[in-house]
Amino acid sequence: MFTKLVDRLGLDGSYTKHADERVSAATLRTRRHEWFRAGAFTALESIVIDSFDAIIGLDLTHLSIDGCCVKVPCGGDNAGSNPTDRGKSGQKRSLRTEGHGIPIGLVLDGANRHDSPLLAPTLDCLSRFGFSLSERIRIDLDAGYDSAKTRELLTLLGCEWKISPKERFIEINLIRRWMIERTNSWHTRGFGLLQIGLDRTAGVQSAWVRLANAIIIVKRLLKEAWTRCRWESRPVKQYDCR
Repeated sequence: MFTKLVDRLGLDGSYTKHADERVSAATLRTRRHEWFRAGAFTALESIVIDSFDAIIGLDLTHLSIDGCCVKVPCGGDNAGSNPTDRGKSGQKRSLRTEGHGIPIGLVLDGANRHDSPLLAPTLDCLSRFGFSLSERIRIDLDAGYDSAKTRELLTLLGCEWKISPKERFIEINLIRRWMIERTNSWHTRGFGLLQIGLDRTAGVQSAWVRLANAIIIVKRLLKEAWTRCRWESRPVKQYDCR
């Protein structure tokens, strides 16, 4: 059952396409709704974030925030006219990542919303995981946040910042913000359901993103375990110091 929901997240498509003789489309919808109402997706995301913090350690001194717009042809909650897509229905995800590029906060809204007003709620959602901002913190932002309102908010919070100036091209590999661009790419290119949203209710939309975040973090932990095993299994060279 759970693997079929993961398949739908990755491959997109209706529930009917993922149903078979063992599990019907109606059962998939029912279980998804039951798990969402029970907070299973939220708990799963919190567990893997806590695991990452215990094994590798979250870097909360460097945060990056950026918005990403996707198509939502069915409309529904968190949908609005996308000015970059000929006014078609779209959704904006205001994502926050920590220093390693791990997603640790997300706010959904219509694609017609500007990035700057979503900055404050995106910062506030860190408290949901039980973490608090460090005393010294730097936030990396793109040119969409280059405004006096943004600087006033970050000054009030006691944060340092690095904002890409408007009308100036800076190569992405020269700034720390490339990590959040990579995470946004993982969302839209690695999960078909996040590239084109088909669910209409806000809770279900958020649940899918949280499940995607959990998968991303688990893959990062598996990669870290593989790297450590490789280094620990390498033979130690013996040098003759005579």
